[in-house]
Amino acid sequence: MRTLQIGTSWFLDDAGGLSRVYYGCVNYLPVAGVEVSGLVTGGENVWQSSGGRVEAFAAADSSTWQRSLSLRKSVDRTLSSSQYDLVASHFALYTFPVLDRLGKLPLVMHFHGPWALESKAEGSGGLSTFGKWAIEKLVYKRANGFIVLSEAFRQILHQTYNVPPDKIFVVGGGINTAEFDVSLTIAQAREKLGWVQDRRIILCVRRLVQRMGLENLIAAIALVRKQHPEILLLIAGKGAIAEALRSQINELQLENHVQLLGFVPDQDLAIAYRAAELTIVPTVSLEGFGLIVIESLAAGTPVLGTPIGGIPEILLPFSSDLVLEGSTTQQLAKGMIEALSGQRQMPTAEACQAYVKQNYDWQAIANQMKSVYEKVLEY
Repeated sequence: MRTLQIGTSWFLDDAGGLSRVYYGCVNYLPVAGVEVSGLVTGGENVWQSSGGRVEAFAAADSSTWQRSLSLRKSVDRTLSSSQYDLVASHFALYTFPVLDRLGKLPLVMHFHGPWALESKAEGSGGLSTFGKWAIEKLVYKRANGFIVLSEAFRQILHQTYNVPPDKIFVVGGGINTAEFDVSLTIAQAREKLGWVQDRRIILCVRRLVQRMGLENLIAAIALVRKQHPEILLLIAGKGAIAEALRSQINELQLENHVQLLGFVPDQDLAIAYRAAELTIVPTVSLEGFGLIVIESLAAGTPVLGTPIGGIPEILLPFSSDLVLEGSTTQQLAKGMIEALSGQRQMPTAEACQAYVKQNYDWQAIANQMKSVYEKVLEY
């Protein structure tokens, strides 16, 4: 089976969840017997670092109009040079400009989230949100099948965009579990990163934007420190609300208990997960899956997650103690206090790693994706 995979950007240039999934598709679908040619935004490094599988159709910082025109040309050239069985696209905006170029080729959309709804939740205006929704509707009407990361996103895709349920297939996110098995103790991981050894560290890896629940999490630490004065929350990531979070930390006098790490390089991420006593995902809305959940578990570090979207779908089959009652400041604080005091049973590092390896390693996920592609080709 030969596929053209249209992504957004290359993982080495963008460490976001969508780019991580796309990178996994490019690298692991061929192992499952699915040939991949790819198109993303980026520079000349894309072709070389992808082993000749992916090329950049436009610079990431070019205008939307320029990217759309360049994408049309690249798709025309790619489809005319080889025979493809299927086109798989990971973003509606980069599918819309080429709908008329696909002919009768089956189209599978990898639905990474409701673009319009996420933009609205992060503060976009009404006109912008409507435009994104309209693009999504047109693209999804053309698609022959959909791959979503969770049952939660399956429901959103069906209810918000009226996609028939029989066209939607749930395939969870995947990771290369070996990359996160750093074989270090917590103390050794902290030493490598220069982290303190005498604090109880909770790590949160998130984009610093609204809907991630970071404001509630910081406020919760003010409650946690009353019972655990040695607590230290480290927040890894960058984003639009960084300064607002920094101001909140200062106002609550939490400078000694909450630190913003900024962007953590990918080569240090697995070590950072391992260096924490536990991690937390405080999302308040629209969490389709949460790769950070399985990344942390793969490093051997338990995860506390809010009962939002796909998070409980990952955690409940493993341990109900890892799912918080909700996403409010009080609920986050209660969960962290219970975990730190032993009232919540945190699984061992070995149990965390075994669970992820069995259910979310990319080899298993790639085979599930291949099965979906085969079903769409049978329609």
